[in-house]
Amino acid sequence: MRGPKLVGYPPTGLRWSGDSAHLFFEWRRPGEDEASTWVVNRDGSQLKKLSDDERRSAPPPNGAWDKAHRRVLFVDQGDIVMIDSIAGTRRQITRTTGAEANPRWTRRETAVTFTRENNLFVVPLDSGEITQLTDIQPKKRDPRETDSQKFIKAEEQKLIEHTRVEAEKKKKNEEKEKARALPKYELAERQSATDLQLSPDGKHVFVVVTERTDTAKRPNVPNYITESSYTEDIPARPFVGDAQDRRTLAVMNIDTGKTVTADAGFAGAGHGEDKGDESQGAAAQKKAATPEARWAMPQISDDGAIAVAHVRSGNNKDRWLVTVDAESGKTRVLDVLHDDAWVRELGGFGPNDPSFGWMPDQKRIWFLSERDGWMHLYTLDPSAERPPAKQLTQGKWEIESLAMSADKSKFYLTSTEVHPGERHIYSMPIEGGARTRLTSMTGGSAGEASPDDSTFGIIYSASTKPHEVYLMPNRAGAAAKQVTTTPTDEWRSFKWIEPQLITYKTRDGADVYARLFTPEMIGAKRDPAAPAVVFVHGAGYAQNAHKYWPSYYREYMFHNLLASRGYVVLDPDYRASSGYGRDWRTAIYRHMGGKDLDDVVDGARFLVAMQKVNPRHIGVYGGSYGGFITLMAMFTSPDTFAAGAALRPVTDWSHYNHGYTSNILNEPQEDAEAYRKSSPIYFADGLKGALLICHGMVDTNVLFQDSVRLVQRLIELRKENWSIAPFPVENHGFEEETSWADEYKRIMKLFDENLAAAPRRGTW
Repeated sequence: MRGPKLVGYPPTGLRWSGDSAHLFFEWRRPGEDEASTWVVNRDGSQLKKLSDDERRSAPPPNGAWDKAHRRVLFVDQGDIVMIDSIAGTRRQITRTTGAEANPRWTRRETAVTFTRENNLFVVPLDSGEITQLTDIQPKKRDPRETDSQKFIKAEEQKLIEHTRVEAEKKKKNEEKEKARALPKYELAERQSATDLQLSPDGKHVFVVVTERTDTAKRPNVPNYITESSYTEDIPARPFVGDAQDRRTLAVMNIDTGKTVTADAGFAGAGHGEDKGDESQGAAAQKKAATPEARWAMPQISDDGAIAVAHVRSGNNKDRWLVTVDAESGKTRVLDVLHDDAWVRELGGFGPNDPSFGWMPDQKRIWFLSERDGWMHLYTLDPSAERPPAKQLTQGKWEIESLAMSADKSKFYLTSTEVHPGERHIYSMPIEGGARTRLTSMTGGSAGEASPDDSTFGIIYSASTKPHEVYLMPNRAGAAAKQVTTTPTDEWRSFKWIEPQLITYKTRDGADVYARLFTPEMIGAKRDPAAPAVVFVHGAGYAQNAHKYWPSYYREYMFHNLLASRGYVVLDPDYRASSGYGRDWRTAIYRHMGGKDLDDVVDGARFLVAMQKVNPRHIGVYGGSYGGFITLMAMFTSPDTFAAGAALRPVTDWSHYNHGYTSNILNEPQEDAEAYRKSSPIYFADGLKGALLICHGMVDTNVLFQDSVRLVQRLIELRKENWSIAPFPVENHGFEEETSWADEYKRIMKLFDENLAAAPRRGTW
C-alpha cells in the first residue's frame, strides 16, 4: 500500500522539440513530491531532469502548436506565454493581473488571440500591442423613470434652450462613439463567454456562451480534520436530474457589429439511424422531451469558409456535426448519431475536441463514431448537400486515439485491433487503406511521432511492468529503447504474477474477459477447496482485464498477496467495461446491477466449476462502481458471496452526479423505476454475509452521505453482520499510505475470517 513510493507515477506529456532532436516528458519517481520535466535526445542519450529555470523555457505538456511544430502557446498562471522549442526561448505575451485563457494562432500565425473577462484580444507578435476585439458585458439595467420624472425632463427641454442644445450634443457624441465602438454583445444574468475564437479571415468571432443555473442545490461535505480545528464545509456537485448549465453559440461580425445565435432547430428534427434497443426504456423515452443543444467551439477551415461544430443533446442521446453560417447563424446537419442509451464521448468536448478535425485538403473533415457499433474513423465533405460518410476503418475493435503525421500523409491510430487487452500504434494512409502495425511489444503502447516523422516517443507498459518512456524508429517492428526506469529496486526484485487472461461464458452466452490469479502462479500451495475473491473494477468507462499495467496497481499487488495465501482471484471486465464496443458499453442502460452483476456472479460460478474453489468461501470487493456492485452482490445474490468489501460505494444513484448517471439511468424524476432497481439501498434487506464498508469522509465524488444513509438503513433493518470504516482525511481516491494500509488490512481480515479457516501464508 506504499503505492507510488514503490512504483512511482506513469510518465506523461510526451512532446517533441520542433527540430525532432529532443523528447520532453513529465516524470515523478518514487519518493518525489511532484513531477519534473525531463528531456532526452532522440537516440536515447543524455536523459536529463530540467531545473526550474530550464523548465520555464521547455515546451509545455499541453499547448497550441504552430503548423511547423516549432512554437507553442500556453497559459502559465493566468498569462499567455510562447515557447520556441528549437531556440529554447520563452516570450511573455501577456503579463497582467487578469486571467487570460484560450490562446490561439491567427493571421497566418503572425499574431495570437486570447480571452479575458468575457472578451477576445489579439496581439501581433511584431509589435506586442494588445488590441481588444469585442465588447461583451453583462446587460446593464436602465434606470426606470417615473411618469413624473419623464414630464419634468420633457418640459425642461421645451422651456430652457440650453438644456435642449446640450441634449442634442450628447446624442451626436453617442452616435459617433457608437460608430467607433467595438462589436457589442450583452450577456444575460448568469451568462459568461467561456470561449471566443477569431475566424481565419478575421471577419467573425465565434462565442461559446455558458449560462449558469441558479436553482441547482449543492450538498456540502463536512471536513472534520482542519487547520483551524473547526468543522469546515466543502461544496460538492449537484445531484443527477437537478438544473444544469446551458451552452449556446453566438457569432459576431467584427465590421458591422451584428451578432447572431446559431440555430439549434435540428435538435428537435428527429433522429438518424437508431443504435438502441427500442424495447428498453420506451416509456422513459416518451416522457423525456428533447433537451437543448449543447455547443462546442467550431473547428474552422483555414480559409474561414466553413465552420463545423460538434453539438450534443442535453440528454446525450444525440450527437450532431453541423456547419454554422457566420452571417446568418443558420446551421446544416452533416452527420447525426442517435443512441437510445447514450452517445459515447471520446476524450473530451471542447476547443481541442479529439473526435473530429479537418483533412489536409481543408475540404473534408474526419471524425470518430460508433456508427457501426465500434469506434471507427470516417470522413465527409461539409460542402455537399447531403454528404455521405466514408468509413476508413472497420472491424470488431476500437480506435482509442488518433493523430496526423506532420506531413499530413497518414494517420497514426492507437487501437485494440490485435486484442481487446492490448494497445498498439498503427500508421494508415490519409485516405484509408492498409494499416501498418508499428509497435510489437505485448502490452499497451501510446506515443507521439517526431515532427520529422523519423522517431516515436512511446509510453509502454506490460502486465508486470509499469509505464516507462521508450524511443523507437518509426518503422514496423523496430526495436524500442527504454529510457526511464521508475519502480524501486525493492519492487523490481520481486517476482510478480503474470496474470492469466481468460474468458468465461455467462448465462446469456457472452464471453467475459478476466484476469485470473492462482496460488500456483506465485509458488504457493492450493487447498483442495480453495477460497476465492472476485475483484470488481471501478467505472466511468474502464477496463482492467488487459495485458498492460493496471491503474488498479495496488489491487494488483494485493491480488499477489491473496494468491500467496491460497486464494484464487478473478478480475472480470463485466458488461459496461471499455474496449468491447457499443453493445457491451450500453448493456447496463436503465439497470445498473443487472447484466454487469450477472457477469460477476457468473464469474464466481466459473471459479467453482473450473477452478474447483469452495462455493461457500467466495468473497467480492471493489471501489466506487466496484463498491456499488459489491453491495448489489451481497444484497441480491447473498448465497453466492460469503463476504464483501464495498469501498466508497454508490448506494443510491439519485444522489450521484448528473453527467455520468443521467446517461445510463435517464433522470430520476422521469425514470424512477430505473433508479430504484439500480440502487443498493433498496435491496439492503437481502444481506446475509459479512459486509465491510470503507469510505473517505471528504469524498466529493461519491459522497460519504451515501454510506451514512445505507448504515441507517441497515440499522433500521436490524442487520448485524456488517461494519463501516470511515477515513476522515480521504477524498474519493485515497492519498495517505496509512489510510490505504488500514483499509486493505481490514479487507484481508474480512476475507481471512469469513472465507479461509486456515489462511496459508506464502512467500510474503
